[in-house]
Amino acid sequence: MILNIAIVVSEFNGEVTSKMLEVALDKARSLKMNVIHTCKVPGVFDMPIIIDVLLKKKEVDAVVTLGAVIKGQTKHDELIAGVAAKALAELSLKYQKPVSLGITGPGMSDRQAHQRIRPVAERAVEAAQKIHDELRKI
Repeated sequence: MILNIAIVVSEFNGEVTSKMLEVALDKARSLKMNVIHTCKVPGVFDMPIIIDVLLKKKEVDAVVTLGAVIKGQTKHDELIAGVAAKALAELSLKYQKPVSLGITGPGMSDRQAHQRIRPVAERAVEAAQKIHDELRKI
């Protein structure tokens, strides 16, 4: 069975996230996944509403999220990352569909964000596949 996925990517820190999207699309192709939606949102905080709509769609088997929460002068990065991760987990449980966490940070420097582009984007796509496969076994 071919897995139909949606990818939701944050435009904030676009120098990093645009590369994450390229890597994720390549990985999805290599795994023979069908990317049926690619949605861009202003930031990771803005992802949940789009993901909620995507998960309602029968043809969407899983959602892959991509974002980079880079440390600034305050603890805003910690707040944003925590709220986003909690909301994504809740949506995954609500719809019983995988929502992978391809969001780096908090507490991360710009340099660290660039270093994590490939591994995080690839793992986010792989996680959607693995979780979906496990759910089908249950």
